[in-house]
Amino acid sequence: LAEGAQGALLDIDFGSYPYVTSSSTTTGGVCTGLGIPPNRIGQVTGIFKAYCTRVGNGPFPTELLDDTGERIRKKGREFGSTTGRPRRCGWLDLPALRYAMMVTGCTQLAMMKSDVLDEFEEIEICTHYSNGQETIDIFPYDPEICGYKPEYTSLRGWKTDITEMKSWDEIPSEFRNYIQYLERETKIPITLVSLGPGRTQSLRKTSFIS
Repeated sequence: LAEGAQGALLDIDFGSYPYVTSSSTTTGGVCTGLGIPPNRIGQVTGIFKAYCTRVGNGPFPTELLDDTGERIRKKGREFGSTTGRPRRCGWLDLPALRYAMMVTGCTQLAMMKSDVLDEFEEIEICTHYSNGQETIDIFPYDPEICGYKPEYTSLRGWKTDITEMKSWDEIPSEFRNYIQYLERETKIPITLVSLGPGRTQSLRKTSFIS
């Protein structure tokens, strides 16, 4: 069992250079850093939050520089564990998520911090980028330089405290719809969903893809 450090978009080779770390943060780092042959790698679980965050500079098309971003930051306690530095927060970015899945070879996904979105009436998800002349569904190398802006789809929020729920039968239909939507768009099953910070506040499943 190997756990990667930092996000895929901080990878020295495949991240948003120069705003990256100094090492490989993708699945390939298991081979180069630990000496494990590629054919010995089995399942690859991509871990992502129900929204996006970033520390420091670098492209962040869905960043929310308003009260909504601050609500996510406070509810999710998005502050550096060592420095206390506030993390940048924004809506989930599907093109960025699909790119991260591609370079890491994810076979399944685990969604963290779902409960942070409990209070929202509507939840936005970036599905495409547009520069006024063309629309793309891939993550641009540098969205600002290319003039691309995120385009969103809106899903109804579940407006329910999900932190104490123990089974899939208890979860709101809106929360189930959010998971189903992400599975359809990524074509990868979300097999684990975190409902809170506790060890027992997670639900496992096979897939909601129909």
